[in-house]
Amino acid sequence: MKKPWIVLAVFFCNLMVFAQNNTLFEQATKAYNEGEFEKAIAFYQQILGNEKHSANLYFNLANAHYKLGEIGPSVYYYEKALLLNPGDSEIKNNLSYAQNMKLDAIEKIPESAFARFYNATVAQLSFDQWAYLAVGMMFLFVVSYLLYYMLFGATKKRIAFITSLASISLCMVSVVFAYWQYQENAANNPAIIFSREVTITSEPNERSERIFTLHEGTKVNVLEKLGDWQKIRIADGQTGWLPQENLKLLKDF
Repeated sequence: MKKPWIVLAVFFCNLMVFAQNNTLFEQATKAYNEGEFEKAIAFYQQILGNEKHSANLYFNLANAHYKLGEIGPSVYYYEKALLLNPGDSEIKNNLSYAQNMKLDAIEKIPESAFARFYNATVAQLSFDQWAYLAVGMMFLFVVSYLLYYMLFGATKKRIAFITSLASISLCMVSVVFAYWQYQENAANNPAIIFSREVTITSEPNERSERIFTLHEGTKVNVLEKLGDWQKIRIADGQTGWLPQENLKLLKDF
């Protein structure tokens, strides 16, 4: 059992970090509004150094980099914000502006009907958000089920019964969607190219055949790692190798 003074020490430590992060965020906002974008970025990075991660923080950090015309970092932080809040339309909108600055125009593989459904519905929430929704629907089911037996009157009972059926159905759907999102999240390892230009080779060495070239801000999926090299796949299905210092992983929270 933890001693009371240890619990209090941890509590006050967390409280101090919270207060420090709030102060840094206010300073960053002030610097951003005054056009001091590099200064704002420095404040946001200090917050990240305190192990604070949020969609709002990454979104603001991306905006500051975008104002400086830094393609790679702006796309990178918009994408990280989107991982934490996949349904946010403002993040998606700003990300599209940042993507318009990059040089690579890669045609995506045509989507299947399931892929279109997935992106339009399931991908609107992260897997933990779907899980929270499932818990909420289960709670609503229990409440409405109890009300069905406690209420008097046919109309009230009917409403409670329908609510319980709808909530348990939405709970099951949310569980399935949470599982799909979890599987999708586990299968993908996205990254953003940070180098101005990098040559993709057929094998993990500089002597192998050069296949194509990528530029700053392009999103790739990392398939495997061998030493200091990463095998990646781009949106049109092409694969190849590049030195790992040319990209930054998006899931490095």
